[in-house]
Amino acid sequence: MNSDLNWDDLKIVLAIAEKGSLSGAARHLGVSHATVFRRLNDLEEHLGVELFLRDRRGYQVTTAGQEVADNAQDIATAISAVERRVIGRDLKPSGTVRLTTTDTLLWGVLSPILSQFRSTFPDIALEVIASNNLFDLSRREADVALRPATNPPEILVGKKVGVITQAIYRHRDLPVDEATNWVGPDDAMGYPPLRNWMDQNGFLAHCDYRCDTIMGMFAALHNKAGQGILPCYLGDGAKELIRVGDPIDPLATDLWLLTHPDLQRTARIRAVLDFIDDAMRHLAPKLGGTAVETD
Repeated sequence: MNSDLNWDDLKIVLAIAEKGSLSGAARHLGVSHATVFRRLNDLEEHLGVELFLRDRRGYQVTTAGQEVADNAQDIATAISAVERRVIGRDLKPSGTVRLTTTDTLLWGVLSPILSQFRSTFPDIALEVIASNNLFDLSRREADVALRPATNPPEILVGKKVGVITQAIYRHRDLPVDEATNWVGPDDAMGYPPLRNWMDQNGFLAHCDYRCDTIMGMFAALHNKAGQGILPCYLGDGAKELIRVGDPIDPLATDLWLLTHPDLQRTARIRAVLDFIDDAMRHLAPKLGGTAVETD
């Protein structure tokens, strides 16, 4: 039997083991469900062993499958380490940088900064991942992250570049009798501090419009659905909204600019980090909600 194993097939096993389904593995790898199914069957036939048990709960990894997945993870880690170290040797600011941030930060703060960056560094291409999900910088799912965080991962390096404040906002034309209606987060948003603050202050009981993203809440307030809490950089920038009161101190969050230690001296990564860091220093009033008057 030919003992050669294809790295792409090992990635299939690792993805199925991590996601628990063919569809989840397909989305993670950016291939079709049929491709994952075919490669798994071919690999099991090649090895002569069952790697996963199929049942109603999904794909449950067998002992042999776990061994393959563990070795695939070791290989992936080694490949990522080589990429980071080799990439870190370039001196010219050129190439591609993958940057991850939240959709609200991209909309309310970062987009014009990135446009200015591209004008300044035309040889550096940007791939921007606007998502509220966390991406693993150690596995090069992204090179740079700009994210709110209380305690950023210790494996990453970077600096705090600001403090994001939040406040209550409503549409300036919202009828007075509808001002008691609240727009808030649902369970899928995964933002316990906001839910807890609203609950402790009695607002959650009046929340009949819930969204799984801050941008969803922003859209609801824009369309006069009630009042709700937004980052000040987002709410203050919307002319149709007015702020009700001062920023809410318990909801203030540090904003971090992060990368992997192996990449921090790479010319193109350094260019992105320095450019965003410098821009954020000038945006402190906007992030802190001190640039406008309150209602």
